[in-house]
Amino acid sequence: MRELASDIPLALYIHLPWCESKCPYCDFNSHPLRGVLPTDRYITALLTDLDSTARFRVDRSFSSVFFGGGTPSLFSAADIGRILDRLEREYLLGNTPEITLEANPGSAEASRFRAYRDCGVNRLSIGVQSFDNRALKALGRVHDSAQARAACASASASAAGFDNFNIDLMHGLPGQDESGALADLDRAIEAEPTHLSLYQLTIEPNTAFAADPPQLPTEEAAWDIRCAIEQRTAAAGFDHYEVSAFSVPDKRCRHNLNYWQFGDYIGLGAGAHSKITLAGTVYRWARPRHPRDYLGKANSGLEIDNAVPVNLDDVTFEFLLNALRLKDGFSPELFEQRTGLAWQQLQPVITKAKTDGLLEESDDWVCTTALGWRFLDDLLQRFLMPDKRSQDA
Repeated sequence: MRELASDIPLALYIHLPWCESKCPYCDFNSHPLRGVLPTDRYITALLTDLDSTARFRVDRSFSSVFFGGGTPSLFSAADIGRILDRLEREYLLGNTPEITLEANPGSAEASRFRAYRDCGVNRLSIGVQSFDNRALKALGRVHDSAQARAACASASASAAGFDNFNIDLMHGLPGQDESGALADLDRAIEAEPTHLSLYQLTIEPNTAFAADPPQLPTEEAAWDIRCAIEQRTAAAGFDHYEVSAFSVPDKRCRHNLNYWQFGDYIGLGAGAHSKITLAGTVYRWARPRHPRDYLGKANSGLEIDNAVPVNLDDVTFEFLLNALRLKDGFSPELFEQRTGLAWQQLQPVITKAKTDGLLEESDDWVCTTALGWRFLDDLLQRFLMPDKRSQDA
């Protein structure tokens, strides 16, 4: 049964693409800031972009808003508030929306945390990555350990009023062993965040690290680090609910859950992507990737001229690519509601995955086994069409 578009959650992502410098591991659409931040022009473009999506939103409100980057905390609270004020004036925010802003440690950003809270941001995500100065230098980060600790302390409910904040940490860093990774994690837990995003460093194409790779821990050492992290977070009361996401009770990231459960989202800003379900069809479009091109497009009038329907094979794979990242799994009913396809058509692949010990299935629920979660990429490849499997081989 296809869920009505009005019943599918809708989230808003806002991309603020500038950073002080480009980290050597980063493959995100981020751009080193050269000169003065074009604040007014860019926010005007974002609001124009928002207006252009009206016919795709179909009067739905946003259940969550996420300011990502880049480094959104380069923008002031007044800048962020200008966008949130527009959303409120036009009744585009749902009841009790989760509103997240990514921030990097550093005295300039940390001093703004209270102002962000006052303008409507109710969740902060701090890109610490490590509390170790040697690791921070290797990662090309512009902050140091003292600034990272200060930023986490500044985000607390008593300091800035945030009773919900995330810390990003990376592990498997150059020269890092298990004790070093756990020391980082312990410092993060001491800051009493409600959520942890814990990522293993990987070498991505078209990055500085791809051109000049650092020496990373072996696969065996990285696996030992991962297991130790899972044990330590569980002991501290964090629920490992998604591949890289850990939360205390009732503080799962609602915005990211919408992605993982194949909800709809509007993306505003340079390179931002959108996914909308209309009349039984899933559509996607993307904005120009470079800020210069995006601003130029906004000056000439932003229109959604590249919205394309997603073919049904890709819809199936994209749903599973996201939903199987959740440790709890999902219901076949959700699959059918969000894709419009019959769960039964996947039974040959599902049955084989169950036989191989990768999936568990009951009448109303599907989830990976511990083995399936460990080898998630291999499991997902089973749901690719044969021609795409051969391309990925």
